[in-house]
Amino acid sequence: MARKKIILTIGAFVIFFLFSFVFLLGKSPVKPPREFGATFSAMYAERFGFDWQKAYLAVLDDLGVKKIRLPAYWSEIEKNQGNFDFSRLDWQVEKATERNVEVILALGRKLPRWPECHEPDWVKNQNPDLKNKKLLDYIEVVVNHYKNSPAIKIWQVENEPFLKFGECPDFSKEFLDREIALVRSLDPPPGGRPLMITDSGELSVWVPAARRSDIFGSTLYRVVWNQALGSFKYPLLPSFFRFKKSLTEIFVGPKPMVIIELQGESWARQMTYEIGVGEQYISMNPEIFRQVLAYASQSGFDTFYFWGVEWWYWLKEIEGKPEMWDIAKEAINSLDNDY
Repeated sequence: MARKKIILTIGAFVIFFLFSFVFLLGKSPVKPPREFGATFSAMYAERFGFDWQKAYLAVLDDLGVKKIRLPAYWSEIEKNQGNFDFSRLDWQVEKATERNVEVILALGRKLPRWPECHEPDWVKNQNPDLKNKKLLDYIEVVVNHYKNSPAIKIWQVENEPFLKFGECPDFSKEFLDREIALVRSLDPPPGGRPLMITDSGELSVWVPAARRSDIFGSTLYRVVWNQALGSFKYPLLPSFFRFKKSLTEIFVGPKPMVIIELQGESWARQMTYEIGVGEQYISMNPEIFRQVLAYASQSGFDTFYFWGVEWWYWLKEIEGKPEMWDIAKEAINSLDNDY
């Protein structure tokens, strides 16, 4: 009798789970891609050894993105304490403004590209409380510098703050909330810009990030590398993202959600610029990239920011391999402009 009761309980749980899964999938239907943007890092582009300004203009003019995410690296803008050099980022924002390209400006300590946390040398040996104070001071300067720019449409506060990844100090939800409150106070509603918080698509629970944001950004990676398994492909169907999106909305309510990093770059044991094309192509190549685009189109999201444009430019201009660039350009050009 007890065994029968256990079987019935398990069966009821399985049926409930399947019903819930199907129900939540229905709340997040498949959508055709509506917009493609990109993340661009001048710092990362320089590591490939080419002119980052030419690459940036190519992303805007040849690739043709109309949305771009730019990191405001603390380590670059305030190399010396109290001295702020916005020249590189100003140039990028200016070129975006001239082309009516919408900018997400990423602020904070943890921002896109390795080592993830980008602190200036002068602050690294200071105690955590003083570091945090200096970071808040820096964020205030950056927001005040750019809040009158018509190109800046979204503030992103930190990058995947809830994901333990990179060379970073211990994460504090309380300090993240202080950063968010500061940005909101400097650019307040009703005219203030929305805030984006991001998180890992595959490895994180989205609710803490989504709850704090006006717009939530997830990553979407297919082939990755880690020390234990080497290169491997996530065994996840696109419906995983649709389910997760609907489940998150139960807890935080409906709000805009985008794929802020759509994998278009290799992920290997070393940095992409440290290995040859043969090794790069193990985890990302034109065939895999087309598969990623097809997968993304079934994910329930309709706005995607490409990850890897600096690498594509290097492949095209230095290695004579334009395929990755051309596939992305084709995807952008195929969008329904009347959507």
